[in-house]
Amino acid sequence: MSTISLTPVVLPSDPDRGEPLQVRVTAPADGSGLPVIVLSHGYSESMRGYGPLVDHWAAAGFVVIQPTHLDSATLGLAPDDPRQPHVWRHRVNDVTGTIDHLGVVEAAVPGLAGRIDHDRIAVAGHSWGGTTVSFPLGARVVDGEVMTDPRVRAGILLATPGLGGENLTAFAAQAFPFMNLTFEDLDTPTLVVAGDHDQSFLSEVRGPEWFTEPYTLSPGAQALLTLFGAEHSLGGISGYQVAATTDENPAVVALVREISTAWLRSALKLDPQAFPAAVAALAASASPAGTVETRA
Repeated sequence: MSTISLTPVVLPSDPDRGEPLQVRVTAPADGSGLPVIVLSHGYSESMRGYGPLVDHWAAAGFVVIQPTHLDSATLGLAPDDPRQPHVWRHRVNDVTGTIDHLGVVEAAVPGLAGRIDHDRIAVAGHSWGGTTVSFPLGARVVDGEVMTDPRVRAGILLATPGLGGENLTAFAAQAFPFMNLTFEDLDTPTLVVAGDHDQSFLSEVRGPEWFTEPYTLSPGAQALLTLFGAEHSLGGISGYQVAATTDENPAVVALVREISTAWLRSALKLDPQAFPAAVAALAASASPAGTVETRA
C-alpha cells in the first residue's frame, strides 16, 4: 500500500508547554475507516524517528502520528529550564492532545479528511515513550492521579521499564521520580515487547526481566513478545542505520513489525484472527527471532 507523509503538522497545545506541538503524520494514500496509532518516541528522539515501524504500520493501513516531545534534542531544552521537572506530564498531554485534535490532523494532510476511524485509536511507545503511553493505558505514579484515556483501545509498550522505587539508581530516582509506577490499573489491551539482553543504566539491580513487568504486573497486558539477543533498541526500531543501535538485527525488527501489526489488527477488532495466526506462525518457525507468551 502506498503512503503519504507530512512534517510538521502543528497542533494546539497548552500554553504552559511553551513550544508548539509538532507532529509527523504518515498515512495510507487510499482507503477509509483508517485506525490511528499515536507513537511516543524515546528520550531525546523526535517525530522523525522509528521509520522501520512507522513505514510498515502505515503500509498496513494505519495512520501513524508522532509528536515531538519537549525532551527532544531537536528542541534543545536547557537543563535548568523550569519545564524540565514537568516534561513527563507534557509528554502525556502531547499524546492525549494529539487525540483531541485528530480533526486538525485530518484537515492538515491533503486527502486525509474523513478517512480516520476515531473509534479505533492505539498508542505505542519506546523506552520513555512506553512509560509515557502507559499512563493513558491505565498505569499511574504510586499515589498519583489516574490519567487513563478511554478513547485509547489498545497499546504497545516497547522496551518499557517496570517498577521504580528501589529498582532505580539514585540518579534515576532523583531525575525521574515519575518512574515510580504501578501497573495494577493498566487494563487496556496491551502488547509488551522486551529484549532478553536489555540492561538499563537506570537500574543496577534489575536485568532484562525488568522490561517484562508491564506484562506480568498489569491486568490489561495480554501478550509479551520477547526478542532473542535484543538490547534496548530492539534490533534497530528507532531508525534505519541509526548509529546508536548496538544490536542491529533485521530479523528482530521484522518480527516486531509483524507481531505488532497483527496485535493491533486483532486488538482493534479489524481482524480477530490476525494475532493468533502470527503467533502460530512464529511458533512453527525453524529459527525464530523471539517468542510470544499470552495470557490464558
